[in-house]
Amino acid sequence: MVKSPFFVRQMALCESMRWRPWSGFHAVESYLLQHDLEYYAVRSAAGLLDVTPLCKYLVSGTDSAAFLSQTMVRNIMRLRTGRVAYTCWCDDDGKVVGDGTVMRRGKAEFLVTTTDPCYAWLHRFAGGYAVEISDVTDTLAALALQGPYARDILQAVSDTDIFIVRYFDTCKATVAGCPIWISRTGYTGDLGYELWIDRESALRVWDTLMTAGAGYALRPVGLMALDMCRLEAGLILKHVDYHSAIHAFTDARKSSPYELGLGWTVHLDRGPFNGQAALRREKRSGSRWALVGLDIDWAETEALYSDIGLPPALCPEPWRSSVPVYRDRDRQHQVGYATSGTWSPILKKNIALATIRSGYAAPGARLQFDMQVEHARHAVTATVRPPRFFDPPRKISMPV
Repeated sequence: MVKSPFFVRQMALCESMRWRPWSGFHAVESYLLQHDLEYYAVRSAAGLLDVTPLCKYLVSGTDSAAFLSQTMVRNIMRLRTGRVAYTCWCDDDGKVVGDGTVMRRGKAEFLVTTTDPCYAWLHRFAGGYAVEISDVTDTLAALALQGPYARDILQAVSDTDIFIVRYFDTCKATVAGCPIWISRTGYTGDLGYELWIDRESALRVWDTLMTAGAGYALRPVGLMALDMCRLEAGLILKHVDYHSAIHAFTDARKSSPYELGLGWTVHLDRGPFNGQAALRREKRSGSRWALVGLDIDWAETEALYSDIGLPPALCPEPWRSSVPVYRDRDRQHQVGYATSGTWSPILKKNIALATIRSGYAAPGARLQFDMQVEHARHAVTATVRPPRFFDPPRKISMPV
C-alpha cells in the first residue's frame, strides 16, 4: 500500500484508526470514532478530504482534444480552456467503462481524473494521434475542500480571486508560496473546490488550509462522510452503483450512460467516438433500465420495529449492497435493485440509489423495498424520485 503525501498528518489526526484501501493508497474511513461530525462539517462548515488516490492522467499534444473526443462520450473539442467536464467512456457496445472529469488546462493540455486506473484503456486508442499520456497519480497530490465556507477559506490563503471562479472552472493559483491548480468541483454535491498540488508542496498546503480554516470549523473528513454526501447528491460510484464494462463477468452487469442517468453527457451528433453506433440505437429504442433515487418510507419502517417492541434501527453507516426492489408487497415481481444508500441526517430521510426497469421508474411511482427486521423479511414502500436528493443553490451560485 502507498502512503499519500498527507499520511503523516492523517495518522496524527485519525483517532479511529479506520483505514481502507483506495487504488493502492491508505485512505481514512473516519478520523473520529463516529463519522457524524465530519459529515456535518461538510454540510454546515467545511471539510478537507485527501483525494490523492484518484487516478490522474496528463494528456498533451496537438491531437489531445481530438483523441479525448474519440475516446469519451462527450465532445471534448468543445471544452474551453479553463473549464472542466464530467463525462464517461464506453466500449464499442455503448457500455460504460469508467467515468471522471476532464480539465482543459491549455490549448493542448488536459488532466483526466477517475476513481479507477484507465491508463491502459486510454493508450489502447492513442495510435495515430499526436498525443502523450502521462500517469501523474503518484506525483500529483489532491485535496477536496468542500462545504459552505470552502470559498472563504480558500480566498484567505490564495493569491487568486476565488470569488470569480465559476462552477466547473479551473485555474492556476498560489497557496503558501506553492503553485497549484484549483477546480470548482467535488463529490459532495455542495460548494467546493479541488486542489491539485505537486507532491513536494502537499504538506505546506494542507497546513495552511487547516490553520486558515480553524476559525471556520474546518475538519479533516474521511470516506464514510464523503459516501453520505455523494449519496445525497445522487452521484454514482464505480464498482458499487455500476460495474465497468471491461470488468463485468456477464453482459447483464454492464450499463449504458443512459441507464446510469448520464445521457446528458453524451454528444451523439459529431464525429465517430467509442460506442456511438450502439448509443444511437439505444437513444432511438429506449433504455431497459434507469437509475433513480428512492425515498424509503420512514413511518412504515418505524411500524415494523414497533410491532415487535423495538425502536427503529438503521445502519449507522452508508451501505453498499444489492437490495431487491419489487412491484408490490407480495414481493413476487422484482423490478430492480438498490445499490447503495444511507440515512440522510440533513434531510431526515432514508434514501437509496437504485437501478429500476424503465417502465417502473417514473417519478412518484411507489415500489416496495426489501427490508429485514429481526431475521424476517418485509416490504417497505419506496417512492421513486430523481436521484439528486440534496442540491443547495450555493453549489453553483456566485457571491453577491
